[in-house]
Amino acid sequence: MKLTLEEIAAAAGGSLAGDSVEITGISTDSRKIEKGCLFVALSGERFDGHSFINEVVQKGAAAVVISRDIQCPCPYVRVEDTRLALGDIARYYRRKHDIPFVAITGSVGKTTTKDMIASVLSQKYNTLKTEGNFNNDIGVPLTLFRLEDNTRCAVIEMGMNHFNEISYLTSIAEPDIAVITNVGVSHIENLGSRDGILKAKCEIFESMSEDSFKVLNGDDDKLITVRDKYKNICYYSTERKADIYADNIVPKGIEGIDCTIHWGDISLDVSIPVPGRHMAANALAAAAVAFKLGLTPKEIKTGIETFVPTGKRMDIIKTDKYTIADDTYNANPQSVKAGIDVIASEKGVRCCILGDMLELGDMAAQLHYETGEYAAEKNIDIIVCIGPISENMYRGAADKGGNAYYFNTQEEFHENIERLIPKGAVVLVKASRGMHFEKTTEKLRGEK
Repeated sequence: MKLTLEEIAAAAGGSLAGDSVEITGISTDSRKIEKGCLFVALSGERFDGHSFINEVVQKGAAAVVISRDIQCPCPYVRVEDTRLALGDIARYYRRKHDIPFVAITGSVGKTTTKDMIASVLSQKYNTLKTEGNFNNDIGVPLTLFRLEDNTRCAVIEMGMNHFNEISYLTSIAEPDIAVITNVGVSHIENLGSRDGILKAKCEIFESMSEDSFKVLNGDDDKLITVRDKYKNICYYSTERKADIYADNIVPKGIEGIDCTIHWGDISLDVSIPVPGRHMAANALAAAAVAFKLGLTPKEIKTGIETFVPTGKRMDIIKTDKYTIADDTYNANPQSVKAGIDVIASEKGVRCCILGDMLELGDMAAQLHYETGEYAAEKNIDIIVCIGPISENMYRGAADKGGNAYYFNTQEEFHENIERLIPKGAVVLVKASRGMHFEKTTEKLRGEK
């Protein structure tokens, strides 16, 4: 990165004080300051970046962006709102890069789809992608600041839990291609209904040209309804013929899934190294973007077959005692059922350790109950439900005749692992991120 402080002040609509020094990086974290970088002093309920000005300058920060009249021992840009300024600077920097930008959103699977798209595109292009959970109004700008002169493509994940958040993020990233994986019930307590979630997801199109390429899941009952509302939609499907579709789908349990991808006259056999039928849908989204950007079938096949997901997303761990499917990154009804499907296809004793799914609002009890029913219907041998809301899941499983157990806390379950989970079992561990179910994975691995 090479920007002058004068450029940054103009982009942020702020006033410059001091020399227009050259900036070689931008950070909002005082712990990650490197020489020559710009520190943007964000303020939140629990922190205030302005308190760290002297510290970051001592670490080598060349300048700072502030929203208060304070003494600064370095050049600075004064703005009204540092958080909005961060976005304004990112938008300016993004416009310096005339390369394809791909944006991904969705209720379920957006991170895995992002990683799959990046894996495929990297077979031809030097590709930047969102790392970790940097998918909000701070994370997206910080991702864009990682653009380099030799970057040839960018894949940006966009998350949200309220209206106008995706709209704001797309106004910063200005994508050329948009992907929506599905419209589920995540964040329904804030958005009211799946129709509200659909509206929020479709904000991704607002900063795109009318004819820009839009890749949507044709198996989603809500996304299919916008067919006539937007132009240049490419639908993908694992259930029927579509613009791009998959058939010959052969699940291989926790080892992955095989399928054939069809795009026009091209048929491509691929072996996806991550389990779950939904992975075929993710591969279709990646292939659609890749075909649009000129990759060959061979490049697409290689990118799919060498794909490695972000940690704790169906991470298969084999120990002397158990085979663990660690899917603890996050959870909602749709993704939990997908995980149950994977375990249900395995041989031997199949166990699901499931915890609370958060942000489901008034529908939480019902959706947990239905998820418990689903686990029992799939003949899971041992169903463990943990957490206050998951008592509903336990009741659903028990009412369907499932072999279900309930614990209020993980610690209570940990005391009963030896009694409940036999050696050799295949175990799914899944709950919302806020439940911190990595603790249970660690216990099953024998780490604590």
